[in-house]
Amino acid sequence: EVQLVESGGGSVQPGGSLKLSCVASGFTFSSANMAWVRLGTEKGLEWILGISRSGEITHYDPSVRGRFTISRDNAKNTLYLQMTGLKTEDTAVYSCVARILENSYMGPGTQVNVSS
Repeated sequence: EVQLVESGGGSVQPGGSLKLSCVASGFTFSSANMAWVRLGTEKGLEWILGISRSGEITHYDPSVRGRFTISRDNAKNTLYLQMTGLKTEDTAVYSCVARILENSYMGPGTQVNVSS
């Protein structure tokens, strides 16, 4: 059974930083393409950043370029999202997505609130 468990969310002020983690199990993590998405109340589901099994990065959302960084540790079956320079519009539930063969799996997410 594929399981994705995100953590690291919380409440921060504008300009702050957070590092999200996504621990994966139930599949061969190193063989999967991974991504981060977020679900906000106003914009709906947004794809943010993707990282292939070979480490190639795809930028989906130009609003996070230069502020958010995606990485993975295959030895720990973990995907990361380092977020800096957070803005109020970054408030959302952040989830990781695993693309395995023809299927996609998304975790339940972790809440990030950015407010002053």
